[in-house]
Amino acid sequence: MQGADPDTVADALDSGDALPGSGGFAGELDGTLLRDVLGRYPLFVERTVSDGEPLDPGQWSRDPTALADPRSFPAGHIRDDNGTRQRWSLPSPDPFSDRETAINRVREAVETSIDAVDTDSLAIAFSGGVDSALLAARLDAPLYVAGFPDSHDVEAARSAADLLGTEVRVVELTHEAIERAVPEIARATGRTNAMAVQIALPLYLAAERVAADGFDRLALGQGADELFGGYAKVAKAPEDPRVEADTVRGAQREVIASLPDQLERDVLALRAAGVEPVTPLLHDRVVEAALRLDGDLLVDGETRKVALRAAARGSLPDEIANRDKKAAQYGSLAARELDRLARQAGYKRRMDDHVTQYVESLVE
Repeated sequence: MQGADPDTVADALDSGDALPGSGGFAGELDGTLLRDVLGRYPLFVERTVSDGEPLDPGQWSRDPTALADPRSFPAGHIRDDNGTRQRWSLPSPDPFSDRETAINRVREAVETSIDAVDTDSLAIAFSGGVDSALLAARLDAPLYVAGFPDSHDVEAARSAADLLGTEVRVVELTHEAIERAVPEIARATGRTNAMAVQIALPLYLAAERVAADGFDRLALGQGADELFGGYAKVAKAPEDPRVEADTVRGAQREVIASLPDQLERDVLALRAAGVEPVTPLLHDRVVEAALRLDGDLLVDGETRKVALRAAARGSLPDEIANRDKKAAQYGSLAARELDRLARQAGYKRRMDDHVTQYVESLVE
């Protein structure tokens, strides 16, 4: 069993509690295969084995490359002699009674989860935004940012590090590094679509440097955007066609539901680079607090992640707590430069999904 201790998992299995106070789990417990409701740890089974058949030990793995034809085991599900079925789903709690209580509970959950992280052999992925800055402010560990020299992320990380009175190690991206990393990421994650590779690129290349520097764990602010209303499509609900929900709070739950797929990609890429991810903002206590936020504590006008920013002001200067940030693939310029490489290789924008075609050519 990876993640939570077996007793916690056994209690969650018996009770159906989706948020039993852990940071996730996946694996086998007393003959039952299981994966937590947010899919914080990847888990795979052989595609050829039907849900009604018993699974041999060699027919499931946390590493998809260990299987002949892997498929992702769904988050929140279990598999035993009775087949595969859903055991956990995200709760739908009532909102906090008032704003002050909500912000205090978010602050307590976030600070407790970060402060519990063991800093032995730990580094921090640092973009200069509120999520990673909370980790940097509360954990004694070196900071790393990956990006091209003129990228937003490198500039933002350097300025935020100055405000925190520390330094950040810059992993400068190059075309040569991207060309080398793309097939490695694709093989590790089983994905060649352009967006998946673009997102994984700065993480993977930063993690490689972290591992080369002697660290084997990398703390990330993953989950904050999904939990606390960091996406434009959540802020614009119901007008944004990318979400089906007709409220901000409903859109929040929609993007939280996308976490298992995203986390699978990121965890596999980071492990392939030589580090294990550490994600304190995805602890159950943080998820539980986030699910109780009303829409105006997620988004208020042009401000996203309202409650998280308010809670962060106990740890961060206002200039950092109030900052917006770009998605890593854009802030690092990885997406722009991968597109440039694709076009230089003859995959023009008029072609259907030209960057994915380029990625596939590198894998071949």
